[in-house]
Parts: sequence; C-alpha cells; structure tokens
Amino acid sequence: MLTFILRRILTAVPTLLLISLVIFFLVDLAPGSPASEIPLTVPAEVRAKILESMGVNDPVYVRYFLWLKQFVWVEPLNFFDYLFGTTFAEGQQRIISYQTRSPVFDLIVQRIPQTMTVIGTAYLVGILIALPIGIYSAYRQYSWFDQAGTFFAMVGFSVPTFFTGVLLIIIFAVKLQWFPSIYDTTLKVTDWASFLKQVRQMALPVAVLALFNAASISRYMRSSMLDNLGQDYVRTARAKGMSERTVVLQHVLRNSLIPVVTVIALGIPSIFGGAIITEQVFKVNGLGAALIGAIHANDLPMVQTLTFIFAILIVTFNLIADILYGILDPRIRYA
Repeated sequence: MLTFILRRILTAVPTLLLISLVIFFLVDLAPGSPASEIPLTVPAEVRAKILESMGVNDPVYVRYFLWLKQFVWVEPLNFFDYLFGTTFAEGQQRIISYQTRSPVFDLIVQRIPQTMTVIGTAYLVGILIALPIGIYSAYRQYSWFDQAGTFFAMVGFSVPTFFTGVLLIIIFAVKLQWFPSIYDTTLKVTDWASFLKQVRQMALPVAVLALFNAASISRYMRSSMLDNLGQDYVRTARAKGMSERTVVLQHVLRNSLIPVVTVIALGIPSIFGGAIITEQVFKVNGLGAALIGAIHANDLPMVQTLTFIFAILIVTFNLIADILYGILDPRIRYA
C-alpha cells in the first residue's frame, strides 16, 4: 500500500505541473485584459505604470514560473508563518489579485468559511439522504418506495439548480416568508438566536444542493446494491443461516460502497469550488462567487489560482478513493 501511495504521488507531481501549465496559458491567452478595468480617464503614463506593477508586460513564461513559485513555495511559507508566528515568507512577493490589489490566498481564506458552511453541509445532507434511499430501493426493488426514489432522483438530477433555487425562493421566501431569499454573509453566530437565523438562511441553498447531490448518489448506490444482491456470495451467506440484516449491511453494503466511494470522493472538490450557480442565486459570498467575479473583472491571478486549487483537490481525492478501495474490499491489493 505504501509503495502504491508513493508511486501515485510521484505520478501526480508531473500531472499537476502539466495541468498548471495548461490552466495558466489558457487563462492568459483568453480574450480580455486587466487594462480594460482601468478607467479611460486615467492618463496613459499612469495606465502604463499600473500595468507594469501588475507584471503583465513580462514575457508569459516569466509570469508562469513566478506564479508557480509563489503558489508552491511562497504561499505555503506564508501559511506556515501564520500558524507558528515565524517570518520565513517575509519580503517574498505573493500572488496579487488584479481586482483588489491584495493577496489572492487571503481572499480565498476569507471566502472558504461561507462555502464550507453552505456547500459542505449540503453535500453531507445529500449523502445522508442518498445512501439509505439507494440501499432500501435496491432491497425493495420495484416497490412503491423504489418507484418514489426513482422519481425523486429523476427530478433532482434533471431539474437545474437555478430553477429549483428560484422556485424555492418564490414558495418559501416570497409566498410563505419562512426563510430569507438572500444569504447574509455578515452574520456571526454568537448565541442561540443567531444560530437559528443562520440555520434559516442556510435552509434553501442547502435544500437545493442536497437534492441535486442526493439524486445522483442514490442512483449509484441502488445500482451497485442490485449488482451485489445477485452474487453467489450473497446466496452462500443466506444458505449458512445468516440473518438478512447481516447479509445486507455487512456483506452486500460493504462491496456496494466501492463504486459509490468514487462518486462521493470526486464530488468533495466541488465543495471547495462552490456551487457557482446556487451561490449566485442566493448571494452566498463563497468561492464560486469569487470565481465568477474574477472572470468578469479579468482578474487572471485569481482565476488561475482558484482553478489550479480545484485541480489539486481532484487529483488528491482520486488518490483517496483508490486507497479506500483497498480498505473496503479485501480482494484489492496494491503492489
């Protein structure tokens, strides 16, 4: 297992370098320029100095290597200084946002709590809903519960989140006035009343995303359970006199979770990436909203950094899913 992990990590390094190269050059070569955000009333010489301070006049390969150095060396050092009070990154040039002229990673750290609170909760709720529905739907195939679960999954997966979000706002925020339609990012939870207010404003965006996540995961869970319920080892376990609960929960469920783990693990990076559309609908000031704002403002460092972070998370959770395979299925062994 250790050899497999080390081999995968060594493979991931050149993969991520190639991804970083593609991301940087695609974003850099895309239409638009930070100069378009400078007011036309600014004199030409001042405009030239602003662009020079941004480094946009440097050759593209220079900007790439400088950005990569800041990403993999300067920013981790800065985080280490923040944790332990050291000064290793003092004087080092950091990745600066064109839009705010402040460090990109500082802006990301400010947005992460909002994204993790809303999107993370929605993903967890979606998993907790999806697994029982998928398990019981497979065990009671073609029952009324299975038919209802299929309908639930079809609706949740087919209807786009922007439509579901607007529909819930109209019903529960405008008509019934049970929940607010706009997420208050300035709210601080300090007592029971503020906690309840936080729960109320999270209810609609969490419901929208949990429905979407649960729809896909429940179908994977059901399909995997059905594949394993017909296997020979299940009939053998029943012939030995094992209880149905033991057969389903200890034998069938464990093997059925293997493909589902991949779906869940690969969906976790979307938590950090934020649900861009849902964050726009409910005005959640998270990473998804930051990415959209950066694209509109031609804030290339912010777009490049956020996109590369998402790529790192995807590669990382691919590795985690592979490791979990060996834990869930003893038949899988890594050389």
